[in-house]
Amino acid sequence: MKLQRMNRRALALGALAVSGALALTACGSDETGNPGGGSSNAAAPSNIKCDDASGQVLADGSSAQKNAVDAWVKQFSAACKVEINYKAGGSGAGVTAFTQGQVPWAGSDSALKPDEVEASKKVCSGGQGIDLPMVGGPIAVGYNVPGVDKLVLDASTIAKIFDSKITNWNDPAIAKLNPDAKLPNLKIQAFHRSDESGTTDNFTKYLIATAKKDFPYEGGKAWQAKGGQSAPQSSGVAAQVKQTAGAIGYFELSYAKDGIKTVAIDTGAAQPVEATVPNATKAIADAKVVGTGKDMALQLNYGTKADGAYPMVLVTYEIVCDKGNKADTLPAVKAFLRYAASEDGQKILAENDYAPMPEEIITKVRTTVESLS
Repeated sequence: MKLQRMNRRALALGALAVSGALALTACGSDETGNPGGGSSNAAAPSNIKCDDASGQVLADGSSAQKNAVDAWVKQFSAACKVEINYKAGGSGAGVTAFTQGQVPWAGSDSALKPDEVEASKKVCSGGQGIDLPMVGGPIAVGYNVPGVDKLVLDASTIAKIFDSKITNWNDPAIAKLNPDAKLPNLKIQAFHRSDESGTTDNFTKYLIATAKKDFPYEGGKAWQAKGGQSAPQSSGVAAQVKQTAGAIGYFELSYAKDGIKTVAIDTGAAQPVEATVPNATKAIADAKVVGTGKDMALQLNYGTKADGAYPMVLVTYEIVCDKGNKADTLPAVKAFLRYAASEDGQKILAENDYAPMPEEIITKVRTTVESLS
């Protein structure tokens, strides 16, 4: 598949090692620290096209893509005289900020809903908000169970854990999936997002699609299941999992650092599937474009049972006006999104535990970026 070839090429071409620890200066940001990314003294790509971009751009949204945005900003700001301040306040906050005209672009792990598109028309003069898929990757289920280095769960068991129906790590349902593990008599501490989150939306879409009777909720950006504990942003959930014995939580693979172990999912395939970028790309490759016009919203196949396909994936969209962008920020936004969608920008993703977009999708994204006005 094109995406797999692209990903292998991205992994092989490691010329641009990037730092995921860039400190952004957005006021009020509660997304602190950067558990993903490497370090490098590499110079910025010389082919970044700045045009007339200058000044400062404020943006908000998905914390799922924060490590990717950090890496993009590091390279882009070194080449262009633009300061990109991305406040990773969550997808819900980003969409609200965009539809209220507070930011010229936002990141969201869920495509715009019809009412959000309608609201965007008030700030996009003569146009509307559109979804540009730019970042992909697996949603990892991280856990902290002393003495358990490998853990397999299926959709039904995950659903019951996060709905407080399974409350102890030595529960028979978990033991059946892990016959060789020494599961302790330890209370499960399930952590979910406290803020409205596209990560939550995609995580629950997976559970609803594959274990509806065990997770009888409508889903969405806000957490709906019973019990559990909450933390803000992906970094907050990951921090709680790391420091709490018996904890389990969901976040993007780029946050599964510093010893956080991740669950392999029994999908019904020949072997349980690990949360890796190549395994996620196999699932994303099955996505269909369901947006119309310049909108590129995707429909993911959460129920895939293909060997090696990790089904719990998300795609992060950059949301921007197709027409009617503000004149003072359009050059900078357009230049930044052009770089993010470029071969160099997409190559950085795999180096930071994200999946590049399929070639046929990212090619259309590039064309759409150039048409922004």
